[in-house]
Amino acid sequence: MLEIPESTTLARQLNETVEGKVIKYVEANRSPHKFAWYFGDPGEYDALLGGKKLGLAIARGGMIEVQAEDCRLLFGDGVALKYFDNADKVPNKNQLYIEFTDGTALIATIQMYGGLWAYKEGQNDNPYYIGSCEKPSPLSDEFTYEYFRALYTKALEKKSVKAFLATEQRIPGIGNGVIQDLLYQAEIHPKSKMNTLTEADIEKLYHTTRKVLTEMIEGGGRDTEKDLFGNPGGYITYMSKNSYGEPCIKCGYPIRKENFLGGTVYFCEHCQKDNLMKKAI
Repeated sequence: MLEIPESTTLARQLNETVEGKVIKYVEANRSPHKFAWYFGDPGEYDALLGGKKLGLAIARGGMIEVQAEDCRLLFGDGVALKYFDNADKVPNKNQLYIEFTDGTALIATIQMYGGLWAYKEGQNDNPYYIGSCEKPSPLSDEFTYEYFRALYTKALEKKSVKAFLATEQRIPGIGNGVIQDLLYQAEIHPKSKMNTLTEADIEKLYHTTRKVLTEMIEGGGRDTEKDLFGNPGGYITYMSKNSYGEPCIKCGYPIRKENFLGGTVYFCEHCQKDNLMKKAI
């Protein structure tokens, strides 16, 4: 799923690979998918984008925005992008096919759900997109500790740390995937209530968030996700489906998983004790 490490990596790879290419042909909804979301009529994408030159790709939280002259392409969470140096090699099953005049191609496929939006610049008023454009990236100078601390309001006191970090788009591009390693390195259990964290815990969480996201980006994304060429990212996750059941590298306890808030959380019960449990000890 697209989160900050992947959107940043894919935007960089798109700029290195397809920026400046001219679109020859577009076919949207080639393989209909119940949870593939388009902007307007996907049957009009070819007329909208044909002949346009691709410009800069920009990571917008967990989305990727690509300039196409007076139009924009926007790929959301759940979209997998793949580049082919020969359009004849493209598999038939995809939800968006873009062929370029030099015979190369870019396709987008949906894993569970995802947005594949093409529109005239300025037309998209999707609140998630707007929020991703307006809110500061966790790696920007604007994302100060004061800004991060202000996200924790009184209404969130009884919410879990997972809910604070990964819901309501408080920090666009941070979801259930990247928080696993953020919380592991911050030594905080994903089920810990926000009102059990000390000020030192919150400050550590802030610094760890910036540190781990930087490491994930420098690694070319997480090893649980694929890049533009179908290769897994180079950042080896500590807490993910790849490490489940393996010994924790810090203490040797087996890594556990549980369902929580509509997704799976991975954690070390020894290194990430719930703060309420810590107080009881």
